[in-house]
Amino acid sequence: MTRSAAGTRRAARRPSPRDPYGVGPVASWAGPALAVIGLLVIGWLTVALMTGDFGVLGPTGPGPNGPVGPGGRTPAPSNVVVVDPRSNVPGSIVYVKSGNVWIQSGKNARQLTTSGRASMPSWSSDGRSVIYVETIEEIGRFPALGTPRRYGMQVPILMRVASDGTGTAEELANGRVAIGEFSWFHWIRQPVMSPDGRTIALVSDGPDPTQSNVVLQLFDVLTGELSRPDVPETAPFGHQDPAWRPDGGQLLIVRNGRASAARGAPVILAWDPRTGASTPLTSPGYLAPSWSRDQRWVAATRSTSFGTDVAILDASTGAEVFRVTDTGRSWSPVWSPLGDSIAYFHEEGGIVDLRLATLTGPAPAWQVGETINLTEVSALDGSSRPGWFVPSSELAPIPSPVSPSVSSATDSAPPGAP
Repeated sequence: MTRSAAGTRRAARRPSPRDPYGVGPVASWAGPALAVIGLLVIGWLTVALMTGDFGVLGPTGPGPNGPVGPGGRTPAPSNVVVVDPRSNVPGSIVYVKSGNVWIQSGKNARQLTTSGRASMPSWSSDGRSVIYVETIEEIGRFPALGTPRRYGMQVPILMRVASDGTGTAEELANGRVAIGEFSWFHWIRQPVMSPDGRTIALVSDGPDPTQSNVVLQLFDVLTGELSRPDVPETAPFGHQDPAWRPDGGQLLIVRNGRASAARGAPVILAWDPRTGASTPLTSPGYLAPSWSRDQRWVAATRSTSFGTDVAILDASTGAEVFRVTDTGRSWSPVWSPLGDSIAYFHEEGGIVDLRLATLTGPAPAWQVGETINLTEVSALDGSSRPGWFVPSSELAPIPSPVSPSVSSATDSAPPGAP
């Protein structure tokens, strides 16, 4: 744990998936006391709302050298992912374990990064690269209650690395902030590349974290600039979980909210990059959306008082049409580009693994066929969503647009459209 210099009243603490905001107070020039309280509240509530209650969305399990989980299961070492011999993943799934990015293909998993500081990976549209967030510990200095103080910072850096492991990872942006003589940082979370490779949707409170909540922003890969769409938010809870439609004509984003003092109320919004309009897709209780390749369906996490499960929604109406799981311990689904299965995180005995559910029968009257663990006792990072890529050569032709709104959304080539 990073310690501040002598005279500091409070040591910095390392953030966890329960509190990715992590560090102590920060102040604005006009109202230091309010800023201190505000950032602490935002850090606590925004992440709590990921699950619909004030806990983490799915336990991340004990560390690889920690105690045996409550179910008597021992997690694999930090440099090992145990692949179920029954798994045969088409294409490649990306996820995080022990702060490193891993890629699982077929019956094998390989480690892509080695820093131990990586999180939130996602694929480029061509599968040649993976973007992710690297977090660096630094010391910052910022006023609190009118007095400059030193803090341990967790500075996020937006990175891109070749998916085949060649070359050196490239820095695209970082969250360092300088305001006069003081230094601080803004958040960069959940980056996802648009289908055309020009725009990364993410959530951030940049460029000035004293003036913004963590909301949807668009990062231009060519210019390195952030822009902020006018998407409704419920302050101070912000947004999370951006997901581009496969044709780039729509972006889903979760607007966090609160139903009561103890429960969140996340709602999936559909944002049109052509018109700038956004409309609620779901009622409260849904988050972490993932598009089907034919754009007709959205897999999402359904949060209730019993836990979190994976559901399938109608992409046009937001209505829930099918429940994939009912254990209360499953979340962060990712739809196979082949359209015949959904992978998702599942917790058992305090350990998070990746599970696969095969869908059989015609939509939306699917049935869940064989369900297997893609990984076993591997203690994956349950707060970093998985991503799935299959080369176009292994895919059937893209289906025709399913509604006039889909075709009209792509006619004007909005940001993110191929």
